[in-house]
Amino acid sequence: MADSKPLDGKLALVTGSSRGIGAETAKSLAKAGAHVVLTGRDVKALEAVEDEIHAIGGSSTIAPLDLAEVDAISRLAAAISGRWDKLDYLVISAAYLPTLTPVTQIDQKQFSVAITTNVLATQALLAAFDPLLKRADAGRVIGLTSSVGSDARAYWAAYGSTKAAFESMLDSYAQEVEKIGGVKVAIVDPGATRTAMRAKAYPGEDPATVKSADVVGDRIVELLVEDFATSHRERVVKHP
Repeated sequence: MADSKPLDGKLALVTGSSRGIGAETAKSLAKAGAHVVLTGRDVKALEAVEDEIHAIGGSSTIAPLDLAEVDAISRLAAAISGRWDKLDYLVISAAYLPTLTPVTQIDQKQFSVAITTNVLATQALLAAFDPLLKRADAGRVIGLTSSVGSDARAYWAAYGSTKAAFESMLDSYAQEVEKIGGVKVAIVDPGATRTAMRAKAYPGEDPATVKSADVVGDRIVELLVEDFATSHRERVVKHP
């Protein structure tokens, strides 16, 4: 890129930015000039990400929270709106993967956490940050999904069904805001990526055979710089 700071002056909120794709996306956004609000439950992990951002000359703010906690998202929105008058980018990366089991053996407690984290929190984020996104010149929402959200797979129902609902909600929101402002929505499937979540799902896989999470983070920045039509979908297929 000719402009090394194409997102200078932009404000981004990345959920699940304490590790994995969320952390790498936050670092890529900061490297491109955006000020990034880091969210997650692990304060030490968030601080480590912030240290890396500062080391590359970026700027960020830590906002620890549990998306499943009642009123956590509304409190975050109030804090952000009290400091900034707009939000340019909302990246929804946080997700919970229940244990892979047959449909008949799904753990109801884990399923409930997945529904809360992957679906209910998404609605709450869109509701809470919609006003700030609409105040931006070009508000953008990026939702990180999985192929099992659109293609059912044995043993993945507890996770896949929540991702299907996640995608449906983002698609509906995209249609609702398309005619009344500049907000656009993209749904990105990272594909096989080296993360703790994937290691949990595929414990026997050699991590070196799948791409690193920074590839996805860099692609998200490219997508924001290039811009896209609303309801954009893509799968990141670059190999390691």
